[in-house]
Amino acid sequence: MKIERFEEIEGWQLGRELTRLVYDATRQGPFSRDFGLKDQIQRASCSIMHNIAEGFDGGSNNEFIRFLRYSQRSCSEVQSELYVALDQDYIDSDQFQQLYELAAQTRSKVGGFIAYLLRSGK
Repeated sequence: MKIERFEEIEGWQLGRELTRLVYDATRQGPFSRDFGLKDQIQRASCSIMHNIAEGFDGGSNNEFIRFLRYSQRSCSEVQSELYVALDQDYIDSDQFQQLYELAAQTRSKVGGFIAYLLRSGK
């Protein structure tokens, strides 16, 4: 099955859900007033989706893979920033675990898509 729109890519869908949850978390309590961390984690989560979308229209597999790798890096960035949020008591351990695991799942799904593109050679 050919993917016609970037919205069909599972990694993008997971990134969208992660972004929604990050925005929910950053609206709460002291997290909402830590403008530096709030901005950074929001930008990183959005970057997951945006790099997939931008790479989708890149014109070649190699270009698309480059943007998918940026997306993976943004997943890791979100995970690192979650530790800061946890250490500052902006989120509890359950929220941390949920967001951390979703970022890991997203990174893994994007990695699987990269592997598929490398195998397909198209």
